[in-house]
Amino acid sequence: MLRLGATPLQGRPRVSVVVPCYNYGRFLPEAVGSALDQPGVDVDVIIVDDASTDGSAEVAEALAAADSRVTLVRHERNRGHIATYNDGLSRVSGDLAVLLSADDVLAAGSLARSAALFEARPDVGLVYGYAPSFDSESPPTARRDAGITWSVWSGAEWTRRVCERGTNLIVNPEAVVRRPVLESIGGYDPAQPHAADMHFWLRAAALGGVGRVNGAAQAHYRVHGGNMHLGAFEGQYRDALERRIVFDSLLRDGLLSRRAHGTALTSVARESLRAARRGLAEGSAAGRERAADFEALALDCDPGIRWGPRWALYKALGGARARGPLSRAEAFVDRVRWSVAWRRWRRYGT
Repeated sequence: MLRLGATPLQGRPRVSVVVPCYNYGRFLPEAVGSALDQPGVDVDVIIVDDASTDGSAEVAEALAAADSRVTLVRHERNRGHIATYNDGLSRVSGDLAVLLSADDVLAAGSLARSAALFEARPDVGLVYGYAPSFDSESPPTARRDAGITWSVWSGAEWTRRVCERGTNLIVNPEAVVRRPVLESIGGYDPAQPHAADMHFWLRAAALGGVGRVNGAAQAHYRVHGGNMHLGAFEGQYRDALERRIVFDSLLRDGLLSRRAHGTALTSVARESLRAARRGLAEGSAAGRERAADFEALALDCDPGIRWGPRWALYKALGGARARGPLSRAEAFVDRVRWSVAWRRWRRYGT
């Protein structure tokens, strides 16, 4: 990885921002406004309304009528999120492309910061950054360009880092890709409906380098009732399962080596075993059920984990000692591990 000081943007690239929308009309003006207000780049916005029933299309029509840079594509029937993403992405004509959910927003100045990295590094095809979450209130609007640095990896090195973590490193609204990379990939894979974004980033990394803008928020991810389910057990389990499917798919397509694939599945297995441990720690029938599901996933991803120290610890801490001193010590170690990993990701992107 290279860690570089950021340089100012010299040119003025055009960035196409695709905004898929289904029943998020109440958020749409803020999302579109955050794209149109970006300085230093020329922006066009493509809103794709997937047959919303809440008046979203009418909101989008008003936005398009008020600004010639906004185009509305209106689906007559609901096609689902992947088809909606791909419809919008197929219409991109800018030098760079962004997929911005209608309930998220871009941070002030973020597109110029990403474009500057692309301009300085022609080998980079994907750029991302920090995307903090926020609730129903609008996120901070302060722009920060001082103290910006870049992290730059080869695609192979970044992919290796993802496999070591076994998880998605990009939230989504902060990601920007070059149009040739988008056209080469051809959009999101319908066979990956849950983890399609992670699949897309790894395919992009197979085509070129990956960069990250450090030191400033690049976008803001909205947390609200429509996506709060992501923290529930079902969401956590499905997320781990779908990430495993992504790694399997990339192996089949020749975009991941067997060694990298094994590293990724081992990471998912270890995470699943920790989740199983938390299920047992609840001391309830439902917790034991969840633990059994995660245990099965861990063994499916890495059968050899059964013979390692993590499995021995997992079994030693189960049953009657599920909530004893050893369990509390394990929970403390997990919190420290997570905190260190989060701080590294927040600062450098992996």
